[in-house]
Amino acid sequence: MGSAAVLVANRGEIAVRVLRAASEAGMRAVAVHAEGDEAHVRAADEAVAVAGYLDADALLAAARRTGCGFLHPGYGFLSENADFARRCARAGIVFVGPSPEVLEVFGDKARARDLAVAAGVPVLPGTRGATTQAEARDFLAGGPLMIKAVAGGGGRGMRVVRRAGELAEAWERCASEAEAAFGRGELYVERLLEGARHVEVQIIGDATGAVTHLWDRDCSAQRRHQKLIEIAPAPELPDAVRQEILDSALRLARAAGCTSLVTVEFLVRGDAFHFIEANPRLQVEHTVTEEVTGVDLVAAQLGLAAGRTLEDLGLAGPPAPPRGCAVQARVYAETAGPDGSVRPSAGRLTRFDVPAGPGIRVDTAARTGTEVDARYDPLLAKVVAHVPGGGVEAACARARRALGEFTVEGVRTGLGLLREVLARPRFWAHTQVVAEHARPGAEDVTGRPADGTVPAPMSGTVVSVDVSPGEPVGAGQQLLVIEAMKMEHVVRAPGAGVVDAVHARVGATVGEGRVLVTLDGVSGSPAQVAPADVADPDHVRADLAEALRRHAAGLDEHRPEAVAGRHASGRRTARENIGDLCDPGTFTEFGALAIAAQRHRRSLEDLIRSTPADGMVTGTGRIGGAPCVVMSYDYTVLAGTQGLNNHRKADRMLHLAAERRLPVVLFAEGGGGRPGDTDTASVAGLHVPTFHRMGRLSGLVPLVGIASGRCFAGNAALLGCCDVVIATPEATIGMGGPAMIEGGGLGVYRPEEVGPLSVQVPNGVVDIAVADEAEAVTTARRYLSYFQGRREDWEAPDQRPLRHAVPENRRRAYDVRAVIDGLADTGSVLELRPAFGVGVLTCLVRIGGRPLGLIASNPGHLGGAIDRDAADKAARFLQLCDAFGLPVVSLCDTPGFMVGPDAERTATVRHFARLFVTGAHLRVPLVGLVLRKAYGLGAMALLGGSTRVPLATAAWPSAGRP
Repeated sequence: MGSAAVLVANRGEIAVRVLRAASEAGMRAVAVHAEGDEAHVRAADEAVAVAGYLDADALLAAARRTGCGFLHPGYGFLSENADFARRCARAGIVFVGPSPEVLEVFGDKARARDLAVAAGVPVLPGTRGATTQAEARDFLAGGPLMIKAVAGGGGRGMRVVRRAGELAEAWERCASEAEAAFGRGELYVERLLEGARHVEVQIIGDATGAVTHLWDRDCSAQRRHQKLIEIAPAPELPDAVRQEILDSALRLARAAGCTSLVTVEFLVRGDAFHFIEANPRLQVEHTVTEEVTGVDLVAAQLGLAAGRTLEDLGLAGPPAPPRGCAVQARVYAETAGPDGSVRPSAGRLTRFDVPAGPGIRVDTAARTGTEVDARYDPLLAKVVAHVPGGGVEAACARARRALGEFTVEGVRTGLGLLREVLARPRFWAHTQVVAEHARPGAEDVTGRPADGTVPAPMSGTVVSVDVSPGEPVGAGQQLLVIEAMKMEHVVRAPGAGVVDAVHARVGATVGEGRVLVTLDGVSGSPAQVAPADVADPDHVRADLAEALRRHAAGLDEHRPEAVAGRHASGRRTARENIGDLCDPGTFTEFGALAIAAQRHRRSLEDLIRSTPADGMVTGTGRIGGAPCVVMSYDYTVLAGTQGLNNHRKADRMLHLAAERRLPVVLFAEGGGGRPGDTDTASVAGLHVPTFHRMGRLSGLVPLVGIASGRCFAGNAALLGCCDVVIATPEATIGMGGPAMIEGGGLGVYRPEEVGPLSVQVPNGVVDIAVADEAEAVTTARRYLSYFQGRREDWEAPDQRPLRHAVPENRRRAYDVRAVIDGLADTGSVLELRPAFGVGVLTCLVRIGGRPLGLIASNPGHLGGAIDRDAADKAARFLQLCDAFGLPVVSLCDTPGFMVGPDAERTATVRHFARLFVTGAHLRVPLVGLVLRKAYGLGAMALLGGSTRVPLATAAWPSAGRP
């Protein structure tokens, strides 16, 4: 890179690592340092003093003053700050890392989760975006959760919450930690996945759009969500699972437009894995990837920043297999208490002897005489062991031996803990192994001296002082908050008393054991303490009142004009239909506060008033006692069109349906894509995953579509993905509405002329035509009941009429429905597509309370011969039954397939063969019942392809008689 210069905007071991790589690349390496923090500058060609590593103005000024055209942020500090990256670009300085756009996406975990969902990458159930404590409490009702910071990472702003009583304090601490560490205090929650491993993928991309991976790492050895030991590649990961994880990481990286380095992190349990976050920067554990791949990741970063491509760097295409195994152990300056709590240890290193030898690498900025400062991350060194021809056991043994040779005096370290963990078999089994098995330290136990002084339990910075002299306090009351290792620790009163003096101020750095507060009368009665204010449980706070107002604004009772207009047309509202569909009191709405993405052209109040729920009511409820996903476009809001935010809602619900295997009911009335949304950079919206997700649900869960009124374009596309389509008389369904038809020069039509039921029922688009929306809802509930198991309250009809259901005269036509009604439980027959493919009947029935699928040739049409539409109808129905485990009864009375020139013009060869293919792949039991005739290929097709295929083939008394 010639005489280029790079400023390294970091400290400690990572600054040394980058400075050395820059020098080896022929660049002038410039360091920055805060006062008293110069250990890393010896690796630099030049050093500049700055006030702090988060001072963007000072860093940019230092880069300009030293003539640096590149700035490498390392990790932490400003490494994931998109605004800082943009400021670098405006200053003509190349930020060595991903683009600001990638930093923004992955720096916001909510956006990263959305992108993962859009890319088809599994994620854990969780809230979307910045979440309130009340929303977290509601989410906690579904099981233990993990609080996470929306921005940042490294274990900061994270807490596990299992009980409601733990939430408030954990929430406050996480928000404060996140604000201090990342400048943003927003939080969200995810479902806690216990017993899982932490596996991550190293991604590298260039400005041409090329992206590849450099294999994976296991980071399961963690303590309080912070990594201790990392392994590359991840051990004991099945090849198929590893490949799926790698593929998912690549899909996500490509979707984000990844440049430079990005690490994509997953939780893995068994064969299942879930995306948790992506870090668009160099990772602390990059070392193990470098050892097993032979790729200098920092040099690669610098090369990419200089405009080189993956091909230039020799990294295009699939990577070579990893060379052996590498293990990294993070050596912290720390003291562990008897309860397992960890405190940073500060002081001067009086001795610092690092291990050496084949396969051992130590990354550090420390040496004898270095002052370890509690203001910064207490990572002293990273010890990396690599065994090129060995496995994880050999690498762990080498790392353990190296740690045994590491001598540190002057501060306490976690060397003993690391050696203990490395000695434990399969310490990477899940992320709680260290917490469950590591022995807590028995030293540095701090407590309250007898004189009533309250000492600092650790070295750190005071971020909050919550009491004043003369103030009475109760046992356990919060006195101060100390930040150490980017985590906040509450100092509490050891007993009831009165504050005599406060010896610390906000912003002060205190050493472990320093007296913070002196209390008088610590052994006194708790009655000396003034009672805490008790909130009025009936008082409605302003924030709650606003939330209630927003929710109420979208309900029918607050939209009288829209409701009246709907009723005037003889129709029901979306919420009325959902209320009728779901069991009483079971519907939980998702995304009720969404509004149309039109803030660039309409006011917020207007959007709240006019576009509630962005025109789509979504949620979960119970139908017949079974959980289901329900989605209804709301025609009273922008004609039920598909907007940016209701697409997101639909995507969320479809993802939930897939993850939880929940049936979906879709009320599809609406006009298709909405052109008026402005709050997006997308032009065509072709990236929207809604249609892909709906299609993937086919065969996975039952899908019910209901059409009433106008259903065009995108709404019709989703409707067509459903297993069954139920429609009311006024429905008109088409892949394009009148405006699209006219715009394409195809004529001018009224909506009612595009796809009325007179067209869509006989052509098979509509499975069940009903009288109105009430009947549509009743039919939907009835349809789903066939997939909800056996019923005990069944009644068999009188069987004697079956003796006469099939005429003795073999040439006499008859209605096979009489046979079906006699075989099935009373009132249990639901016929699908009765006006399409009438040569075969397809019905859902119950026999003895058990749900079944039933197909029957129709002797009243073409003498029972099977034509093209009948074959298609039967094949599709068999696929439905097979997908959801319904055994099939086939009633056969057919002379075979319909033949002749007219039949062949309809491509019957292909259509008839589809029935054979479907029958051959049935996994559910098939029972054949020959009523009269069973001739030729048509009969074989109705019986699964052969009379030997059914579990049993029986004959009616009239069968086979001449």
